[in-house]
Amino acid sequence: MSLFLLLIALGLLGGFFSGLLGLGGSILMVPLLLFVPPWLGFAPLDMKEVSAISIVQVFFSSLSAVLVHRRNNAVSRPLVLYMGGASALASLIGAWLSASVSAGFLLTIFAGISTAATILMFLPKKETEVDIPADQVPFNRPMAVGIALTVGTIGGLIGAPGAFIYVPLLMYVLKIPTRITVGSTLAIVLAGALFGGIGKALTGQIPYLLALALVIGSVPGAQLGGRLSKQLKVQHLRWMVTAIVVLSTAKLWLEALG
Repeated sequence: MSLFLLLIALGLLGGFFSGLLGLGGSILMVPLLLFVPPWLGFAPLDMKEVSAISIVQVFFSSLSAVLVHRRNNAVSRPLVLYMGGASALASLIGAWLSASVSAGFLLTIFAGISTAATILMFLPKKETEVDIPADQVPFNRPMAVGIALTVGTIGGLIGAPGAFIYVPLLMYVLKIPTRITVGSTLAIVLAGALFGGIGKALTGQIPYLLALALVIGSVPGAQLGGRLSKQLKVQHLRWMVTAIVVLSTAKLWLEALG
């Protein structure tokens, strides 16, 4: 198997979980890109390469999945409007700054905010499956913008627009229902991924052939995951998000401290 075909397969897996859980793909994709190629005998990719191609994958997988979630009434346009623009600007700044930051430092940042996401996911949350229009879900607007600015900057630095941290913050801080959190998070990170990708492209950080392989796999994977997401109970969605965040965080810390 060539590296190009391997990345298509990894993109398919990352895209599936992006559509299923609203994680954007990076929380799973980054560990996969770091560990799987060398495990199969390919030359390892460093964190800068991984962060650059993963942000491209996140954009296309999120775009594919958000179309499905919008049809399922799981995307809040007001929430996306407030958080998407702030996230995009912050992500562009973070991506521009990332060119002067070491790969090891980026990996440590990624592992650190993954740990924060893990802690949030273990907080108790009671929720019933109420069929409320997504655009009518209330939220604290200044707090939403503050979250987007903070997460967007960090996401631009590490090449992950921050869906893996947006999900617990939307659910536990802004009190957004789980299904609407999943769909809206994907829409929020779209703008951040776009501008973060532009920042990395302008600084010459993207290996385009590798990024293309991820996109080829992630688009159909995200469509499939988005369709399946509607069929699962919200408790199952939260358990799956928590499991992926915990496992990915553990692997990232092993790499960062290794």
